[in-house]
Amino acid sequence: MSSGGGGSEPAIAEATEAIDELYRVHDTYFPIDQEDKNSKLQTLADAALSLLDSVPFEERRSPSQRAAHEFLRGKILNVFPHYQKEAEDHLSKAVKLNPSLADAWLCLGMCLWKKGDLPSAKNCFSLALSKGADKKILCQLSMLERKMAQGAENQSQLVEDSIHHAKEAVMLDIKDGNSWYNLGNAYLTSFFVTGAWDHSKLQQSLKAYQNAEKNELMISNPDLYFNSATANRYLENYERALGGFEAASSKDPSLNAEGEVKKLINLLDKIESSIKVQARAKQLMSALSSLREVNLNSTHKRVTINVLTEGLNKAVVVVAKVLLFVKHDNIAPLYFLACDVEQAIFVLSVYGLLCDAIKEGDRITLLEPYHRVIDFSWKGKHYQFKSIRVDFVEQILVNEKTPAPYHATRASILAQHKP
Repeated sequence: MSSGGGGSEPAIAEATEAIDELYRVHDTYFPIDQEDKNSKLQTLADAALSLLDSVPFEERRSPSQRAAHEFLRGKILNVFPHYQKEAEDHLSKAVKLNPSLADAWLCLGMCLWKKGDLPSAKNCFSLALSKGADKKILCQLSMLERKMAQGAENQSQLVEDSIHHAKEAVMLDIKDGNSWYNLGNAYLTSFFVTGAWDHSKLQQSLKAYQNAEKNELMISNPDLYFNSATANRYLENYERALGGFEAASSKDPSLNAEGEVKKLINLLDKIESSIKVQARAKQLMSALSSLREVNLNSTHKRVTINVLTEGLNKAVVVVAKVLLFVKHDNIAPLYFLACDVEQAIFVLSVYGLLCDAIKEGDRITLLEPYHRVIDFSWKGKHYQFKSIRVDFVEQILVNEKTPAPYHATRASILAQHKP
């Protein structure tokens, strides 16, 4: 397509095509060195600006033509990861010249987000939506609300608003992978905001990520694989988590997903070796002698881990002794090795409690335990152990007492927030 001799329309079309390519690289190119990406973006941006400048001046005189020109120039300059004042200036001119230009409001909001002016960014997104429902605008608003939730007094409400807007985006196009990905992030954030115990949020998050993966355009998105792996790690789907982190690392080395793989492998290796050491300990039987003396004062049936079924076990209780606190690199969950009265050693993962709430040697009473059998191989190494997960404090007694309120904690928000 030639920009010479054919007036402004061919030039605008060529510039628009160049901008589309610019943002395609922005969304899909993840080299090891971020400077390589910045250099490529700069080259493409310069080319797009040259095409835009080739539009004859007399053919961008009307307010609508000038608005479109200012918008495209601002959009080009806004492609870089850091705030660009020149981009804000052009986008501000665009919305003044044509307040009904929704894409310009959207782009201005993203620019102001980078600037750190989150309330103004949200106002831009709301003004963009007032021109008509749009999945891209709803996704950006949903992302911004999650960002604004960090440290806010109304954190839970902002995250609920984020989920609501993410769902609206999905309903506008149920085949759009980015909308599903955004919904997955909203549920993942909600899991942490509500105390990192409601695993139904993680299941909803994974379901959304799986729908996102059905869209071929999302295959190149490393954050999708990273966040999906994060949800799987918290659900103790270790094999899926490792695969997801490895896929994210191959697509964007800067995410440090390879570091997450190493941390998880280190944890699993430590669990395996510690179980072997504890199984050989001669003092194990004497350490368990006090377990039979525990008075349940409950209608729950007392059982051992070997009779538990996979998943939630209602109306039963397991009494055990804490043998070892397993140190690892993530904030949550806490990992312990524990042993029941039959000397069956298992892994106890605890959410929502500080590490000093449970100590080695404590007796623990696990109400309606969630039981898993971990059994998989990863790169030639086989991992096999039993696990009980405590999602919230009502599921556990420590030395026959409910954990004190000051021992409760919340994990931090981990889902990606990028304008």
